[in-house]
Formats: sequence, C-alpha cells, structure tokens
Amino acid sequence: MKIKSLLLAACAAMAFVSCTTTKDVPYMIDATKLPQDVLKNAAQATDPVLMPGDMLQINVSGPDEEAVKPFNKVQYIAQASSGSSSINNNAENSLYYYLIDNNGDIEFPMLGKIHVGGMSKSATESHIASLIYPKYLTIKPGVEIRIQNFKVYALGEFNSPGVIKSSNGRLNVLEAVAMAGDLTIKGKRDNIMIIRTNADGSRQVKSVNLNDPNIIVSPDFYLQQNDCIYVEPNASKARSAWNVPPALALTTSSIGTLISIVTFVITLSKK
Repeated sequence: MKIKSLLLAACAAMAFVSCTTTKDVPYMIDATKLPQDVLKNAAQATDPVLMPGDMLQINVSGPDEEAVKPFNKVQYIAQASSGSSSINNNAENSLYYYLIDNNGDIEFPMLGKIHVGGMSKSATESHIASLIYPKYLTIKPGVEIRIQNFKVYALGEFNSPGVIKSSNGRLNVLEAVAMAGDLTIKGKRDNIMIIRTNADGSRQVKSVNLNDPNIIVSPDFYLQQNDCIYVEPNASKARSAWNVPPALALTTSSIGTLISIVTFVITLSKK
C-alpha cells in the first residue's frame, strides 16, 4: 500500500512540475490584451549609431548627376578606371564602401577625412550634405547611408545559432529569434541577455523577457549592430548536462537494485 501511495505521489508531483513549466514556453503571453494606446506609443525603430568597424554605402544624389559624381565612390572609381577589366562594378566589392576606422573616421572623395563615429545614421547624412552644400553645389544634395555589415550574433539555446545579417540596417528581437530558427524548448525565454558594444567601446548588458507582451513596445525591442544575443538553458537542460560522478552513479545503481530485490521478496512473501 505504501509503495502504491508513493507512486501516486510521484505522478502528482510530475504533473505539477509540468503545469508550472509550460507557462514559460509561449512568447508574449496575453499580448492581445495590451491596450491600443500602449500599442500606439510603442518605441520606434532606433536610428543606428555608427561605430568603428562599420562598412557604409553612401550615395549622394541631386538633379544634376554630373555634379554629384565626384561625391559618389562607385561612380568615381568606375569613371577613373574606365576600360579596365580589373575593377568589378558589383556593389559587393568592398572598394566601393567606406570602412570606419578605429578613430571613427572615413575618407570621403573631395571632402577628405570625416569623423562619423558615435553619430547616428541620419545625423551623418545631414552632416555630409552640409559639407557639400553650398561649398561645392548650388543645390543641397540628398545623402543616403546604408550599413552594409549590419549583423547580430545569436548564441546559446537557438535551433540555428550564428551570425544574423540585416540588409536594411534594422532588426528587432523577434526577427532575430526567427532568423536563428527559434529558441529550443530548453531555452529560457524570460531572461534573454543582450550584450551591446557602444561607439566609445563601452559595453551594456540588457535583459528582455519574451514571455512578457510588453516586449513589443519596449525600447529594447530593436537591436543594434554587433549585438550579442544569448539564451541560457533552463533548469531542465542544466540538469541533463550534469555529470554524475562514477562513485555516486554506482551507489545509486546499487541502491536501486537493492530496492528492487526487497520489493520482489515482499511481493513473494504476500503470496
């Protein structure tokens, strides 16, 4: 009777544990209950801050295409190397990009060295336009910047961890999770760690909770280039990874065998 009671108690405990852990699996629990005014005031996509190591594609445009040519690296190189087979006009060629050096500077045609490290993308666009107009052009040009190597790193309990690239220079947490193949069932969803490197080299560590519906309106919803996203294993995964010492394993096995023998003897004695 005691053995039967113990088995029932064990089953009840397992059922209780199962019920308490399944609530940690879904994303954005009760997100449909968020008020409309909260959703309307959701944080907007952040303006990326440029930093050393970023590779930029910068396009200067205007009504007079000939006048803006000297300020476009692609057109300038293509024109200078006209007839040469050694230059590839494919936009993937890094010769056409601007690499921000360790001092936060880029070398720009006609303008020389420009400091852009620590500036937002939109502020840099305005700054370059102000250096061109009215000194070189009679009409203010348009300047568009794209970060060509915008990427984040997915580590830990993802189905497909690795480097995640964005072609449009912006990425949010849910997009990164999807592109990394989603979290494994053993990944902790309530404490996603984001390690961020700032333009000055300092670092920040943030934490987001994917169970919380407020994540979609949080300022931390949007990622920045070179963010590292780490998902740690939950208690179940940690337990399965625990190595049992050989001596303890032998002792446990012996105890289990002894219990089986005793149970068998008691059963026979009752017949």
